[in-house]
Amino acid sequence: MNNGKVKFFNSEKGFGFIKDDNSNQEYFVHVSGLVDEIRENDEVTFELKEGKKGLNAVNVKLA
Repeated sequence: MNNGKVKFFNSEKGFGFIKDDNSNQEYFVHVSGLVDEIRENDEVTFELKEGKKGLNAVNVKLA
């Protein structure tokens, strides 16, 4: 599990980005990868899964 912070999330469009606390990398997150509802600046835990355009955050939960 990775820890991070929601940098941006558009609930109307169903996607956003999470910044990893350790690597400072940003990962795309889609509403289909959420366990909990998230908002900007929420602390979250997540897993990474290969997507069409690189790694995506999945199994995203509030920390």
